[in-house]
Amino acid sequence: MTGATLCRSEAVQTPEERRVDPDKLWKRYARSRPGSKIEDQLVHQYLPLVRTVVGRLAMTLPAHAATEDLYSAGLVGLLHAVRRYNHKAGVLFESYARVRIRGAVYDELRKLDWVPRSIHDKARKVEVVIRRLEQEKGHIPTNAEMAKELEITEEAYEQLLIEIRPATFVCLDSVRSAEQEGEATQHEAVADTSVPDPSHNTERRELSRIIAGRLETLPDMQRKVLALYYFEDLRLREIAEVYGVTESRISQIHAAAILSIKAYLAKHDTIRA
Repeated sequence: MTGATLCRSEAVQTPEERRVDPDKLWKRYARSRPGSKIEDQLVHQYLPLVRTVVGRLAMTLPAHAATEDLYSAGLVGLLHAVRRYNHKAGVLFESYARVRIRGAVYDELRKLDWVPRSIHDKARKVEVVIRRLEQEKGHIPTNAEMAKELEITEEAYEQLLIEIRPATFVCLDSVRSAEQEGEATQHEAVADTSVPDPSHNTERRELSRIIAGRLETLPDMQRKVLALYYFEDLRLREIAEVYGVTESRISQIHAAAILSIKAYLAKHDTIRA
């Protein structure tokens, strides 16, 4: 099922089909197979998730990152989510699907190579300094401490966080561990729910535990920004309005939080190795 097919089907979908109870659809889908009419109905039921994810990302992308391509990638992610979702697991499909959709969109962005290498290099440099300072000081470094270590002003460091912002807009579930090979992201490593993999499930639970533990140590504002952005689907501008600060300030907080999480995971992988 292609993105074009999905878009054409959406145009002829009836109001009755749009109002079908999702729970009933999932039960019917469990008795069907990929490519069925029920699958098509489920995909259309959750198309707004694709629009939300792509719409938020499009605001931060350069002109050459065609929104149409990202939307098509998001549709593929949604379709994969529908086919792999276990409605009996007790997890909301919306939450599961967002991970898949974001992962598919970021995969497409990586293919487009829209983030310059220089930005990635600067982001990695900041990540390394965060990791080193945390080891030395025993706490997550402040902006002032980071600026001092980088031998720049605090204002310059805050501008640096804004500059490397594209490299930090990642899905938390796509953070790679040292055990993964190639360019595969964490969401791609999710096993088919029809073929349980105990060892993989254990690894994912461990990674989730590590990330959750790291979140608990982050400054309160960083935790709130991540929660609102990734789980409440608020845009940076909307989060800024909530707290009465500028969007650039929220962008700085987001970047610092993600770099801190990545630095912590890198440190954890080094210890395990």
